[in-house]
Amino acid sequence: MMKKLIKGLHKFQTEIFPTQKDFFESLTKGQYPEVLFISCSDSRVNPNLVMSLDPGEIFILRNAGNIIPMYGQGSSEEATIEFAVSKLNIKDIIICGHSYCGAIQASTQLDEFQDTPNFYSWIKKNIGPTMDLVKENYSLIDQNAFLNVLTQEHVLKQIENLKTYPAVNDAINKNNLSLHAWVYKFETGDIYSFDPNEGQFVLVCC
Repeated sequence: MMKKLIKGLHKFQTEIFPTQKDFFESLTKGQYPEVLFISCSDSRVNPNLVMSLDPGEIFILRNAGNIIPMYGQGSSEEATIEFAVSKLNIKDIIICGHSYCGAIQASTQLDEFQDTPNFYSWIKKNIGPTMDLVKENYSLIDQNAFLNVLTQEHVLKQIENLKTYPAVNDAINKNNLSLHAWVYKFETGDIYSFDPNEGQFVLVCC
């Protein structure tokens, strides 16, 4: 795999960069993204590719499970969000979950991850309560439907956690910031966004 990475780097440096040199040099003048995109670390999720965006167009925060801890934990997520909202003047924050998420699946079989204690604690603390809630209210649906509901409910919970951040709340109250809950299905290329008026996730269409 390392050989493939180095080969790809060589292609970038010899074929791609020279044709876009002015663009890459322009990036040295600063970054001015209007969107903070929060997604999972999953290797199958590529925000820039999915939305056909160039470097510099979105500010990205990724971790296992697209998790946003409630404010006051002293996490790196807090620092990133604070910087994005207060210094970059982000206008929109998107929290994007995705299909077949390993973190979501792990929350349903946590005992298998006790040999990775940090991951185990991260998932148990941040997804476990939502998983228990979904299990209590959707006990009769099949596994695939259960995981889909859990993915959606998890994203909505992270939106609620975002609202505990002073910088986020202040920007929302000033009508300077909007929050969006998305779920990306990489097997179809579709993205679903939560519509408060409909009370459900609906397909994002062009």
